[in-house]
Amino acid sequence: MDQVTVRYPDGTTSTVASEMSLARIVSSVATDRNRRVVAAMVNNEALDLSRRIRINAQVDAVFLDSDPGVRIYRHSLCFLLAHAWCDVFPDHRLIVGHSLGQGYYYQVDGPDPTEEGLRLVDARMRELVDEDLPIRRRLISYHDALDYFRGRGMLETVALLDHRNDSRVAVHECRGFMELSHGPLVPSTGLLQAFELTPLTPGFVLRYPSRETPDVVGEYHHSPVLFSIYQEYKEWGRILGVTSVGRLNQKTVDESAIEFIRVNEALHERKITQIAETVCDRIESVRVVLIAGPSSSGKTTFTKKLALHLQALGLEPQIVSVDNYFLSRDRTPLDEDGKHDFESIHAVDIPALNDDLLRLFAGEEIDLPTFDFKTGERRYAGRKARLGPRGVLLMEGIHCLNDELTERIDPARKFKVYISALTQLNLDDHNRISTTDNRLIRRLVRDHQFRGHSAASTLSMWPSVRRGERRNIFPYQDTADAAFNSALDYELGVLKKHAEPLLSRVKPAEPVYNEAVRLLLFLRNFTNIPDKLVPDFSILREFIGDSGFHY
Repeated sequence: MDQVTVRYPDGTTSTVASEMSLARIVSSVATDRNRRVVAAMVNNEALDLSRRIRINAQVDAVFLDSDPGVRIYRHSLCFLLAHAWCDVFPDHRLIVGHSLGQGYYYQVDGPDPTEEGLRLVDARMRELVDEDLPIRRRLISYHDALDYFRGRGMLETVALLDHRNDSRVAVHECRGFMELSHGPLVPSTGLLQAFELTPLTPGFVLRYPSRETPDVVGEYHHSPVLFSIYQEYKEWGRILGVTSVGRLNQKTVDESAIEFIRVNEALHERKITQIAETVCDRIESVRVVLIAGPSSSGKTTFTKKLALHLQALGLEPQIVSVDNYFLSRDRTPLDEDGKHDFESIHAVDIPALNDDLLRLFAGEEIDLPTFDFKTGERRYAGRKARLGPRGVLLMEGIHCLNDELTERIDPARKFKVYISALTQLNLDDHNRISTTDNRLIRRLVRDHQFRGHSAASTLSMWPSVRRGERRNIFPYQDTADAAFNSALDYELGVLKKHAEPLLSRVKPAEPVYNEAVRLLLFLRNFTNIPDKLVPDFSILREFIGDSGFHY
């Protein structure tokens, strides 16, 4: 029997049979019984515990309370729900939506689910959990996969397969129920004990536990702003006629992508017009539009577009950057590690910002600062600003929805806009496209194009970026007066050819290799769309370059 060498995190090694499952190998290192193991990390790649190890490898456990573990648990819950739903309502199509309040929003293509129907599905899910059934990753032939998914009426999955030519297809299987494999799942249903189904007309939310409390599903906190964005964007999906990646790929193949892109962009312009008209209607009181959103949501281009639309309505917009009001480096607060915390609201000179705003609202002329990021100092170089009777300020920054930033400004003077990138596309009915992944791919491309950063560098800093968003942006999103969804249904087809070469340069020895592999596998689902089809003033140009705007 062939043998391989396994190297463990503590530096020890052992020789094992090449056919030994990862579950058995990991059991010898996962000695903390209070931490549940959901997968294995093999040469920095997360794999199912049912997989066999056939090469020399460094092996570690993936615990539920880790970032990969949280993703695997949530993905597995979606698999469990799809399995139970097909058992209870085999003729009703279930469609996953976006993340919402520590959960995923689902809708049904048919009658809205009743509370009694949800109770039946919940009961079936818990039966499957109690039976502790194995969830196995398998390879089946391409034709067998097509036959199975067609037979189950899973036509979006069939559409996804239509643009692949693999002779073997990876699936996850549990007691005859199968789905395409989009990454590892937990080894058995018995691990999926913490979940809740919460009605939310016209659908429901599959709620999951937080990383901090993996055994308990917390209280549901509804986000009206996010939900309204999603409902509006679903209507856009109906207009566009594309709700899955397979359908998007077909647009590319049959050469109707140009029209599809134009309609996408027209929907963006229509929404920006609506926001501009609302600001214009309130111009007697509103003097500053405050714009915030998470990283790579397209805030800068949105702000420039909004300025044009306000000009078209007879207003005189001026863009003022919050970044220019940073405190000097020697006054910047420190984080828990003793490093400069540039994402803290207290890194901004709030008194100076408020003084300038109040003076502008009073009709005075002010000197606008410029922050020199090389020297870490704020400078004044004779840039003047004055706000006329039809003038309105546009300010963009991560803290703009937080009233502490503009603490001395009358709320009636402020109009807040939240920017998100909430895609309504799914891979198929039961596998969603993560909004966070969409933004991360945007940032990978932009960081390389304009900052010379490698994919490994961007991936390494992304967890810190996400922590900052959870602290500084998401808690304030529901205070917004308007919301704009910057996602474009065609964009991942464009970003793919930019991102793939960058991700392919991340090597197995690098800690972020697992993330690179995961994103590469995700991008394989998309057909390339040429850059030349992207309009000059599209938000997407902020990331791929050659924009009609100057940044």
